Amino acid sequence: MDGSEIILDKTDLHILRLMQHHARISNADLARELNMAPSGVLERVKKLEQKGVILQYTTRLNPAALQQKLLAFIFMKATDSPGSNATATELAKIPEVQEVHHIAGEDCYLIKVRTHDAASLMHLMRNSFSKIPNILSTRTTIVLETAKEEQQLVIPPN
Repeated sequence: MDGSEIILDKTDLHILRLMQHHARISNADLARELNMAPSGVLERVKKLEQKGVILQYTTRLNPAALQQKLLAFIFMKATDSPGSNATATELAKIPEVQEVHHIAGEDCYLIKVRTHDAASLMHLMRNSFSKIPNILSTRTTIVLETAKEEQQLVIPPN
């Protein structure tokens, strides 16, 4: 679902803004912020979930705390035919792969991976990527420092 047919009013946008900023906000606090009854807010949140606007609730973890200090982006060329998602499906099954993007241009995919170090990245490439038959080549960029990384979307003003 691309969200193009979903209509959001100013209250929906306010709910999304509050929840995106603080996912653990209680229904009572949402209701107080919006000057609405808790039952009305709960109903709106449930509808936003059902429409696929709210996809999931997550906890953001510090990768370094889990010894996943190496962040890399890998461009891949593959033999997939147009419209095929075989390689993307296989890549998405690998736990270290955080994102898989089918891209336009010379390469077919851009993936984001996190590993412990360069040796574990090499292990991932030799033991996981090499088992995916459609991959022709890879180009890896290792991140030295991250200035900004977030998943929050820009929510239009009311």
